[in-house]
Amino acid sequence: MDLQELLRHFDNGDTVGESMEVIELMRYYSREAQKITMEINTKYHEPEEIEELFSKLIGKKVGSHFGLFPPFYTDFGKNITIGDNVFINSDCKFQDQGGIFIGDGSLIGHGVVLATLNHDLDPAKRQSLHPAPIKIGKGVWIGANAVVTQGVTIGDNAVVAAGAVVNKDVAANTVVGGVPAKFIKNI
Repeated sequence: MDLQELLRHFDNGDTVGESMEVIELMRYYSREAQKITMEINTKYHEPEEIEELFSKLIGKKVGSHFGLFPPFYTDFGKNITIGDNVFINSDCKFQDQGGIFIGDGSLIGHGVVLATLNHDLDPAKRQSLHPAPIKIGKGVWIGANAVVTQGVTIGDNAVVAAGAVVNKDVAANTVVGGVPAKFIKNI
């Protein structure tokens, strides 16, 4: 199995944990992500260097005018797609096996967690993981310390309030907040 086959496995929503081949490949890319994020996080880099390192982390070019304030953490790295004019503030944690797609002009606040895996509820299968993508539209603002869970789509220009836990889709041009996040108002 190569990286493209592993990504198809995730994109299909196939359960993770039933194949040692999948687990070992995930662990390989996790170690690679740790090496690159350590490089990002442990010394100062000019913006061009950050862009280059983040592109290496995700295995493709980030969008133009990408901004990142370290530290940044991810446990996989290879299933993140970044649009143009995206800014990610410090201390964010991306669990990206299920896929993270961030649209043009989006802002990700301090300490945001994007988690694309969920464990099985059945105690006998608790080690199994179920991937589903997080899709963040254009012009989205996710406030500090918000958590977005697997399978959530956030519509264009939406705002997620600081500290919110988003476990359901967010309509475009709305503000949501709370735990769990609920509609607050239209923009």
